[in-house]
Amino acid sequence: MHASSGFQGRSAGLGLALLSACAFGGSGVAAKPLIEAGLDPLHVVWLRVAGAAVIMLPVAWRHRNLVRERPALLAGFGLFAVAGVQAFYFASISRIPVGVALLVEYLAPALVLGWVRFVQGRPVTRAAALGVVLAVGGLACVVEVWAGLGFDLLGLLLALGAACCQVGYFVLSDHGGQDGRDGEGRHAEPPHPVGVIAYGLIVGAGVLTVVARPWGMDWSLLGGSAGMDGNEVPAWLLLGWIVLLATVLAYVTGVVSVRLLSPQVAGVVACLEAVIATGLAWVLLGEHLSAPQLIGGFVVLTGAFIAQSAAPKPPSGPVAAGAGTGAATGPVARSVEGELSGGRTPH
Repeated sequence: MHASSGFQGRSAGLGLALLSACAFGGSGVAAKPLIEAGLDPLHVVWLRVAGAAVIMLPVAWRHRNLVRERPALLAGFGLFAVAGVQAFYFASISRIPVGVALLVEYLAPALVLGWVRFVQGRPVTRAAALGVVLAVGGLACVVEVWAGLGFDLLGLLLALGAACCQVGYFVLSDHGGQDGRDGEGRHAEPPHPVGVIAYGLIVGAGVLTVVARPWGMDWSLLGGSAGMDGNEVPAWLLLGWIVLLATVLAYVTGVVSVRLLSPQVAGVVACLEAVIATGLAWVLLGEHLSAPQLIGGFVVLTGAFIAQSAAPKPPSGPVAAGAGTGAATGPVARSVEGELSGGRTPH
């Protein structure tokens, strides 16, 4: 009986993890046509984060104790993992292909290991070093260094900025006093990951409001259409995709899946986000990558997975990415998300 329920739980977790990866992977694909239609990348990021923050307000109210218990965690998550990562990512995809931008972000685990080794002076394993070498070597293939960089340099630097924001949050959570105590020094329960996400979106929306100044946005563009490889799509539909699917649904299903799966399985599925984003961009945007770039992308993901598996974990706190990721969710995100769920160790 227990074995059967465990199998069903793992199956459900795998399905939710795949759904989360698909949802996160589609954020850049839906955002790029809006940017090309005339919206500033920062305005698109603001619409995404602010829209999701409004939807998550009931969740934030339910976990309002986090404001008192973990203010630094919420501020860091909102500033770096939400506002920083997404602003840099959306700015980068306005200049380079979606898949390339996301693959550059997957350098984050390697950058974390670099911080640990050269700044903190702590040793890293040979497996971790191998992961870094693979990630950097694969990225050289993706950007085609032998051709003098096949993509816009500023776009690549912006994508690297998104990866650095993930590392910045890792460092903050590692040194920010997130040791399980609240602001008054009393022992606090591990923060609920959905609550942290809700407040991260609220903080991120506040930061982006100051930076993006949405009152200057051309709102009429949202009533028009945007082109996706020659096909016109209503702008409001793309915005709904970004807010509802690529943000709210992606985060929630990602959190639930981590609770049902082992950290290793969740990490493997997380790497599929870049594959899905590249595939969607290929089909929907016509962004084709060459064979060496595809091989390099596979090597980057392999190196990122090895590096994130060997990376030390901060006391608590998710690091999102992606873009997407990220991504929010991002490469480092799910590796520590399990600690927030209250008992799971490990994106």
